Amino acid sequence: MDMKQIKSLMNEFDSSTLSSLKINKEGFSIELEKATIAPTYAAPAATAAAPVQAVAAPAAAAVEELVGDKILSPMVGTYYSAPSPDSPAFVKEGDIVKKGQPLGILEAMKIMNELEAEFDCKILKILVQDGSPVEYDMPLFLVEKM
Repeated sequence: MDMKQIKSLMNEFDSSTLSSLKINKEGFSIELEKATIAPTYAAPAATAAAPVQAVAAPAAAAVEELVGDKILSPMVGTYYSAPSPDSPAFVKEGDIVKKGQPLGILEAMKIMNELEAEFDCKILKILVQDGSPVEYDMPLFLVEKM
């Protein structure tokens, strides 16, 4: 299977009701499993005399609008910002990168996949933390095309 077929399979699996899928065919093997996220429950709101507008204002100020192009995750996995824990990060905010330059590593099924820039750009914001799980098509970097 080539990468295009694997991405297509991942999209179909993601939109299906299946929770796991395993394929072994002609020396090729892939296993997909949907992550289960435990529901979070908000604490009951206290009945305070404070006006609703006062509570909503800080929340609105905390929302940051992302303006610019985004580099998306091509797969589900774990994002690593450097080739090893002792090494410096591939990129940092403000860096200008060239097409083909490594931006990070995505670990999927114990395979380390180097994520490369698809175009020349400036890194405006790194949207994921080192070692964090990422989903398919999840924004990883906010960039400005050069």
